[in-house]
Amino acid sequence: MIFCDTSTLAKYYVPEPERPAVRSTLDAAAQVALSELARIELMAAFHRQLREGKWNRLQFSAFVRQFGRDTLSGQWTWLRLDQEIIDASTSLYLTLSETIYLRASDCLHLVTALHHGFTEIHTHDRHQERAASALGLKPRLIL
Repeated sequence: MIFCDTSTLAKYYVPEPERPAVRSTLDAAAQVALSELARIELMAAFHRQLREGKWNRLQFSAFVRQFGRDTLSGQWTWLRLDQEIIDASTSLYLTLSETIYLRASDCLHLVTALHHGFTEIHTHDRHQERAASALGLKPRLIL
């Protein structure tokens, strides 16, 4: 089982240079786990493609439908953002070094991974990558 954040999940759908490698890696994994937060962030990423004119409304709708089908088929394992993860994420900032740049959404992804015993996170986000290393998670980039 692997854990990935939204930056990697988005590359599964959005046509970018890394897409073939991401699709191959995620399709080959026995299970792909993600924070529930990724569901919202992925929809925002899809909407950005629409807003920036990279996709028309029909393309946007097609990607949303495909994501829905993939979710219903169990391709993605959604890990709940429960109270324990929210509390741990909040507390993390109390001891986090002032040199670490950690956005709230990244914190939720990282704490979710740690809470569920993952030692690696698949990410294409440079800030997430640096913060993951600081928290003892090995960032993995799929190219």
